[in-house]
Amino acid sequence: MSWRPFFLPRGQKSDRSGPNRASPPRLLIESFLVLITIGTLLLKLPVATVEPISWLDAAFTATSAMTVTGLTVVDTGTEFTLFGQLVIMVLIQLGGLGLMTFAVLSAVALGFKLGLSQQLLAREAFNEISFKTTVSAGVAIALFAFTAEAIGAVILAFSFVPELGWWPGLFHALFYSVSAFNNAGFALSPLSLIPYDNNWAVCLPISLLFISGGLGYVVVREIVEKRSFRNLSVYARLILYSTVAINVVASLLFFAFEKGNPAIFTPDASASEVALISWFQAVTPRTAGFNSVDIGALTNATSVLFLLLMFVGGAPNSTASGIKLSTFVVLLAATRAFLRGQTDVNLLKRSISRESVFKALAITVTAMATIFLAILLLSITEKGRFLDIAFETVSAFGTVGLSRGLTGELSDPGKLIIMLVMLIGRVGPLTLAFLLTVPRHQAARYAKTEFPVG
Repeated sequence: MSWRPFFLPRGQKSDRSGPNRASPPRLLIESFLVLITIGTLLLKLPVATVEPISWLDAAFTATSAMTVTGLTVVDTGTEFTLFGQLVIMVLIQLGGLGLMTFAVLSAVALGFKLGLSQQLLAREAFNEISFKTTVSAGVAIALFAFTAEAIGAVILAFSFVPELGWWPGLFHALFYSVSAFNNAGFALSPLSLIPYDNNWAVCLPISLLFISGGLGYVVVREIVEKRSFRNLSVYARLILYSTVAINVVASLLFFAFEKGNPAIFTPDASASEVALISWFQAVTPRTAGFNSVDIGALTNATSVLFLLLMFVGGAPNSTASGIKLSTFVVLLAATRAFLRGQTDVNLLKRSISRESVFKALAITVTAMATIFLAILLLSITEKGRFLDIAFETVSAFGTVGLSRGLTGELSDPGKLIIMLVMLIGRVGPLTLAFLLTVPRHQAARYAKTEFPVG
């Protein structure tokens, strides 16, 4: 069957190396910039805000929503009207769902006739399914997202409607469901979910929503279709293993670091309240951005733990960002192999290709360089403590949205820096992964030499 990219006129032949071939990374970045611009214009309209906001604040909010980050310089619930909140919710949906479907569009751009080799190349590049048709894959991803959000909204409505009334309650339920599934972290209260810190009916559904969004369509699809853990692919099992492990360990560490902190656990807190707070706040930093406790009151140890969780993020081709969980696991496996003197990097009785290891290394180094440069620039433009600056930067790169209070006090240059970091954090790793996947023939081979490192 012959495939034609959606951006080529009918009847026009495509050429992988010709000028008509649109670059998927370029399409991704341009689509984000266009939607951010449209969102900025809409949020600057008088009907979108209670009081006029600056162009920069409108652009910051649109960027944060489109990159599903959740950092805000203007309170979403009090400063924006219903129209403005709807604009933010639509941007969140486009930003979260758009990156998931980008893998499908990229497969078309990788090879306009999707034979076996192109499908394998696309699967290697994006850890995605092999495509039957672009349309059916795109519809399935959208259906997964909308179904999860609808179920989440119905469950949350049982809590919000009795408290707020029918229409405000239903809108809150829908807004929080969309924000949670897309790992955005936008809330309609300046306190986020602190008023619901011991409410299982609110915190548990929201945590399950952003965990399912962070797993990605591929993993969820395999779980639904194969219904047996043993039949899952190595990739799906690896993501599930590592997700459970990192969430459990993070919850236990959060409790250990904060058990003596009265600002987090009150002296009369029940075991159920302690368990819910520990669970919810420990799984949130992997790009969700909601908080049920005051982030500024956390101990330094917990803040450092959150830096690692925000840096790692969720699964590839999910609504989460960060360097991605699979990248982190591959780096750990490569380190273990080197320390054991092994030449192969093995995971779950499978050997990881050298190209995957190189890709993981390149993505991680690029992420660290971006974060370091942003921290350096913010240290010049802002007056906050170093931990606050580092926390805000990593939160922006991981598109998490957790804040120690610095975002609301950012200078105009600081806002621009954070906006750029959010955009890079959302599109950068995937763009780099795509570029690294396209094979480039080396013109010459050189003699090997021993080069001391470490």
